[in-house]
Amino acid sequence: MFQKILIANRGEIACRVIDTARKLGVRTVAVYSEADRGARHVALADEALPIGGPAPKDSYLRGDAIIRAALDTGAGGIHPGYGFLSENPDFVDAVTAAGLTFIGPSAQAIRKMGLKDAAKALMAEAGVPVVPGYHGENQDADHLQAQADRIGYPVLIKAVAGGGGKGMRLVERAGDFPAALQSAQGEAATAFGNPAVLIEKYISRPRHIEVQVFGDGQRAVHLFERDCSLQRRHQKVIEEAPAPGMTPQMRAAMGAAATRAAEAIGYAGAGTVEFIVDASRGLRPDGFWFMEMNTRLQVEHPVTELVTGIDLVEWQLRVASGEPLPARQEDLAITGHAFEARLYAEDVPAGFLPATGRLAHLRFPDHARIETGVRPGDAISPWYDPMIAKIVTHGATRAIALRALESALVDTEVAGSVTNVDFLIALTRHEGFGRGEVDTGLIARDLQALVEAAEPDSRAKALAVLGLAGLDDPTLRGGITLWQPLRRTIAWDGGEALLEVLGPGAARVTLDGGTHEIGYEGGRWWVDGSPRRSRIVNHAAGTSVFGGRSLTLIPLDPLARGGEEAGGGMTLSPMPGLVKAIFVEPGQQVAAGEPLAILEAMKMEHTLTAARDGRVAEVLAAAGDQVEAGAALIRLEEEEDA
Repeated sequence: MFQKILIANRGEIACRVIDTARKLGVRTVAVYSEADRGARHVALADEALPIGGPAPKDSYLRGDAIIRAALDTGAGGIHPGYGFLSENPDFVDAVTAAGLTFIGPSAQAIRKMGLKDAAKALMAEAGVPVVPGYHGENQDADHLQAQADRIGYPVLIKAVAGGGGKGMRLVERAGDFPAALQSAQGEAATAFGNPAVLIEKYISRPRHIEVQVFGDGQRAVHLFERDCSLQRRHQKVIEEAPAPGMTPQMRAAMGAAATRAAEAIGYAGAGTVEFIVDASRGLRPDGFWFMEMNTRLQVEHPVTELVTGIDLVEWQLRVASGEPLPARQEDLAITGHAFEARLYAEDVPAGFLPATGRLAHLRFPDHARIETGVRPGDAISPWYDPMIAKIVTHGATRAIALRALESALVDTEVAGSVTNVDFLIALTRHEGFGRGEVDTGLIARDLQALVEAAEPDSRAKALAVLGLAGLDDPTLRGGITLWQPLRRTIAWDGGEALLEVLGPGAARVTLDGGTHEIGYEGGRWWVDGSPRRSRIVNHAAGTSVFGGRSLTLIPLDPLARGGEEAGGGMTLSPMPGLVKAIFVEPGQQVAAGEPLAILEAMKMEHTLTAARDGRVAEVLAAAGDQVEAGAALIRLEEEEDA
């Protein structure tokens, strides 16, 4: 076993590896960028070294600096986590050449699975079913269009070197193919440095089911499947194990195919073989096809750990240190059911845009497994993925595990940044999902209802008014003094309410055209005669109400000076990001909906369009600028002057 390892990553996965290493008596070395100097993973590790600036290319993608840090600290191995350099075969070669152990598969195995087209050909040779499509080297646009026409629409354009939904476009008609191809190639070039794409038949009712595999270079086992079908724009939202509706025959077929895939490339370490499954006629052994293999630990690995009782990071360290596989296939079994929800800093009503902010309040429940890389007071950086935590639950049955997940999410408290927690709660209450009727289109089909179900109601706002008034003491006595009126107006950024204190433990709040009667009895808040599972919390960012639907009200700053509001003539950055391109110049006439700029955030490109017809008055940003949320980018002339 290693004496010391270096973790070439950050955030929750770095913390996760540190936890297991400490359990095994292995010392850890963290690396950090300038933006992560005070990060949780830095505090947890036994040692920590700086490796560069906040941009990943200046720090976590600097293989030479990471290897130097490992050598300088006497680490024997490097654990890559996921993302960054975890699937970079050149980095693996460099680690090996430096006399260190890469805690993961060989560079050869990564290369074989790194390009989707070559991987599919290899899998077909190994007897693993693959989706009909074009995986050739000819990237001529006309040739690709002809191949799509041959396969038959709808088709999916996917980046050859892609992952995480980047460089992926769905095309339903032949006439839409050229524009979608150009967009996918541009995003692929940005995210991966490789614009090449492949084309696949699009399955109309697909499920995304993946199989966890583990090998020692000679043989492999599978640790059963995970269902990752609940996705938003090809990004996983909630994962579970085992897959709903899975039959013994289907599980055996998928497990055997995944094991063949791993053994075909001499795989060592943890990996995931991802399959697309046709759910139109239920789960059938002849209805699944290989998509790709992730040659690393997956974000969602905790659900597999909970249903199998296996610590996958421990297995990684043991196999990388020279041990054979710790178990045989017949030793492995599934116990119960597990869910994982990804808690993100993102603005759901605004289209799931990534958000930033400082975590003024952060509290997780003690009845769930929490994987996180942040603490109260930490900032959500615009430089990295905005994940706050993974909330993971386990139960004897799917229904029990799902209710446990709902409860854990309701008891999760975050303030200082907008999050998707209420959206996740709405998903756990979705009737179809509760019945196990999952496919990758579920969220898109019911998006409006899910978003509306996640919006706070006026009752939660009424409770927040108590907090703003300093009456969050359940007895409602804490804020009453001789010089404070029993009836007063409470204002916050964006609204105001009339608060009347009726007596100990009773108040009335009038806002948004309605009135709510509030009381506190039996250890809980009551609003309009109904009990609420709510907590009122005052913190540096304002007042929040948690439980059910979360809400934060920000008190008015009496010293704040209002400025001219941005109207339809101003294009603002909807999120922190990098200005990738500006398409207009001063004096140019534009039409409503015309592309003005491209903003890149979290390696995803977002096209900003004109809100109305008009003439460009000013261009306030340039390609290459890093901008904050709300930054003015382009201004149109006033309509009367245009």
